[in-house]
Amino acid sequence: MSNVVIVGVQWGDEGKGKFVDLLAQEIDYVVRFQGGNNAGHTVIVDGKKAALHLVPSGILHEGKICLIGNGVVLDPVVFVEELDTLIGQGVDVSPNRLKISSKTHLIMPYHKVLDKARENKLEKGQKIGTTGRGIGPCYEDKVGRVGVRASDLADPDLLKAKIAAALKEKNVLFTALYGIDALAVDAVFDEVMAVAPRIIPHLTDVSSELEQAWNEGKSVLFEGAQGIHLDIDHGTYPFVTSSNTVSGNAAAGSGVGPNKLDRIIGILKAYTTRVGEGPFPTELNDATGELLRTSGGEFGVTTGRPRRFGWQDIPVLRESARLNGLTDVALTKLDVLSYMDEIPICARYELNGQETDAFPFPAVLPDAKPVMTAMPGWKCDISGVRKWEDLPEAARNYVEYVEREIGCHITYVSVGPERDSIIIR
Repeated sequence: MSNVVIVGVQWGDEGKGKFVDLLAQEIDYVVRFQGGNNAGHTVIVDGKKAALHLVPSGILHEGKICLIGNGVVLDPVVFVEELDTLIGQGVDVSPNRLKISSKTHLIMPYHKVLDKARENKLEKGQKIGTTGRGIGPCYEDKVGRVGVRASDLADPDLLKAKIAAALKEKNVLFTALYGIDALAVDAVFDEVMAVAPRIIPHLTDVSSELEQAWNEGKSVLFEGAQGIHLDIDHGTYPFVTSSNTVSGNAAAGSGVGPNKLDRIIGILKAYTTRVGEGPFPTELNDATGELLRTSGGEFGVTTGRPRRFGWQDIPVLRESARLNGLTDVALTKLDVLSYMDEIPICARYELNGQETDAFPFPAVLPDAKPVMTAMPGWKCDISGVRKWEDLPEAARNYVEYVEREIGCHITYVSVGPERDSIIIR
């Protein structure tokens, strides 16, 4: 099987973990290439739910090698907690199966304190909607060349020196700007070193591991987090995450050449959700939105907070197809729309009195009005359907409309949360 990149093409929470789990059956290696534990993938196997935040979803398949790439920021305490949860479920997470790039940057305790302090300080309307997991501050230190890498865990003296240097600046911010207590160097050092022995055996050179895998004829799946419209460069800035979520970052975030990326699958919901602040033109703030949010189980895997809910947005999807070079698409949660009389869809936008098929630049997006169309609903349970021709005609028409409008084949259609509730076209 060719190498595959999985990306979300909306604002995240599209169901990427399920398709990583599906495709991992035919793949040898799974690599997580960006983000941190602000992401959450839910996979249901044999009726049991597994919520993963850092460990690649392929870990649930025996014999698959899972790698955490240099583009990820890793909270060492959360990682060990996730290891223990998986061990308790009987999953093999030994170092020969689950490996971390030595270049991966670590989320330190002071990153989480700073993240929450900043968000709490912002006025209403300025808040980003951060999860408070320290993701942004960790990426800041990485770019500022003062970050802590996973390899530093093996050198306690270097690690302590880096923590001391970081707290010289961070403690001034904590006490003088945010009015909170300073952190002690020894306390931070001890917290991190307590889990270091659990992490060090997993460290490796992910780039070289992948090269060796290809030399042996193995295939690789690259797993992203969040969604394209949360990309730090191409998303609805500043209401975005702190890393590049586009498919091209699969190469940079894993240490491989872009010529290794053969197939790029975009995951999208049959409707749209987003978490946190930021523009959302098709958002529903009514009883219909609440009903569908509940029916779709639209609550964050990581935070538990309700996701904002809206209709499908074609300009959003066209932008995603262009930015990622999608080869095909997987459509999820079609079953959630099963009892609608009709299904509204944003076909284009109206901006300054003129209609446009393009996705507006984020700065003007709040002024753009969605121009809606609607398609007939199918009003029956489709969760047991496994063949394309067995779907109601109205459901097939909906899928084919989205496919035509974004110019990319929809290869997979998910009609339920279970592992096997997928139609392959």
